Amino acid sequence: MSGFTFTCPEVSTVSQGKTLEQDVKTLREATELYLEEFPQADLDRSLMTTFEVAGA
Repeated sequence: MSGFTFTCPEVSTVSQGKTLEQDVKTLREATELYLEEFPQADLDRSLMTTFEVAGA
């Protein structure tokens, strides 16, 4: 499958989709719902990303 996979490692939510914008939105919604159900005291607010390089 081509597309994107995003994770929020602090709470283990995952999202997968065909467009960057939709996938970010879906991960945000999933993480917000998770945190409503399972509140966290302090979360690391880091941002990680990976990408592919053409021809590599």
